[in-house]
Amino acid sequence: MFVALQIVQIIISIALVVLIILQAKGSGLGSLFGAETGAITKTRRGLEKTLFQLTVGLSIAFIAIALITVAFVPR
Repeated sequence: MFVALQIVQIIISIALVVLIILQAKGSGLGSLFGAETGAITKTRRGLEKTLFQLTVGLSIAFIAIALITVAFVPR
C-alpha cells in the first residue's frame, strides 16, 4: 500500500510539472521564471481554463495523497 501511494504521488507530481509548464508556455519564457509582462489580466477560456482546473485538481490530489502516505508510513 505504501509503495503504491508513493508511485501515484510521483505520477501526479510529473503531471503537475507538465501542466504548469504548459500554462506558462503561452506567456513567454520570462514569465516562467517570474518576470512580469504587464498588469493586464485576462479571463481564462477554453483550453487555458481546463489546464488551470486540472492543475488545481491535481494539486489537491497531491496534498491528499501526501497526507495519506504519512499516515501509512511503516514503523
